[in-house]
Amino acid sequence: MQNTAQNIDVDIVVSGGGVAGLTAAALFGQAGFSVLCVDPTPPVTERDAQGSDLRTTAFLQPSQALLERAGLWPRLADEAAPLQIMRIVDAGGALPEPRIVKDFNASDISDKPFGWNLPNWLLRRELTAHLATLDNVEFRAGTGTTTLFTRSTMARVGLSDGTTATCKLVIAADGRASPMREAAGIRVKTTRYGQKALAFAVTHPIPHDNVSTEIHRSGGPFTLVPLPDYQGMPSSAVVWMEQGAEVQRLADLPEPEFEAAMNERSCLLFGPLSLASRRTVWPIINQVAERMDGERVALVAEAAHVVPPIGAQGLNMSLGDMRVLLDLAEARPEGLGDAKMLKEFNRLRHREVQIRAAGIDLLNRASMIESQPLRDLRAAGLNAIYSMPQVRKLMMQMGLGAKG
Repeated sequence: MQNTAQNIDVDIVVSGGGVAGLTAAALFGQAGFSVLCVDPTPPVTERDAQGSDLRTTAFLQPSQALLERAGLWPRLADEAAPLQIMRIVDAGGALPEPRIVKDFNASDISDKPFGWNLPNWLLRRELTAHLATLDNVEFRAGTGTTTLFTRSTMARVGLSDGTTATCKLVIAADGRASPMREAAGIRVKTTRYGQKALAFAVTHPIPHDNVSTEIHRSGGPFTLVPLPDYQGMPSSAVVWMEQGAEVQRLADLPEPEFEAAMNERSCLLFGPLSLASRRTVWPIINQVAERMDGERVALVAEAAHVVPPIGAQGLNMSLGDMRVLLDLAEARPEGLGDAKMLKEFNRLRHREVQIRAAGIDLLNRASMIESQPLRDLRAAGLNAIYSMPQVRKLMMQMGLGAKG
């Protein structure tokens, strides 16, 4: 990196210091590129601190391999809970109780788990610690991107601390309201469901046995994802999707009433759940950018696509973006950020992102169904899919990122 008082020259500017942006900085830094990563909000890296992200990320097999490539996996492996079985439970009958339970076992398609689950606050902690060990990477927490000027040969990014960064490539990993996407003039198509999600952690007396459990009734899925034990008890992360007004009502309930509601919704599959964290609320949308490339700009992660948290697709789609972008950069480093590279990036990623976003949209709409006849039809569909081994295996392979 070259620095003056008000200017810095680097290969890549990463706008966004969430899990996706920090991972991008680690990947490209590990590959030898000079990287400046910025985010206006310093990361919260403690579980119980105000503002911590209590959601979790399931790194599916291809994403875990990418973390290895970035040199990150040794930091994360001991904290990761493997996901061996994805269990789908239909509780859409007249009473809130399981009526269909189907297990999708990773052993049917692989000798490895589907993936490994990690809390987002812990990911931020370990990612920032790793970046500090890379001499060619700088992470500026508390600094955001403010302006973008591009030409065919370079980009110039204005930062909120008064610095100007000149680079060959801007990676926009700055969220669903991405300032770099806006500056590049790239539009998005957004679908709103009226849903929100509650994210929190629980403990329970029955071990999860590395099973991720998705319970469908109405309003959206109630998903329990394995975590390492907490305070000597089996623990899971929960994402509970419902209509927005209902989520707010649940979030405001006193703890005993909330625990009663979540235990009814969980069908007590793991015994009585005990709340083991504060509750956080997240809006649910489906959003896809009209393209993923601009002049000297690549859109990745939520700057390019936002999907409901179903099937562990969100961040894994994001890491798919980064895998393709890194492969292109390493294959032709002299063309980093040029029109040829970014056009190919858009060709390889955008259509697949559109297809996956459409599929998740359909699954989410099915999970929201209120009417009993349609809930019965949903259950019949789950039975039909599971009864056909080749279809079941294909769905699992596509969930891991394979193209159908």
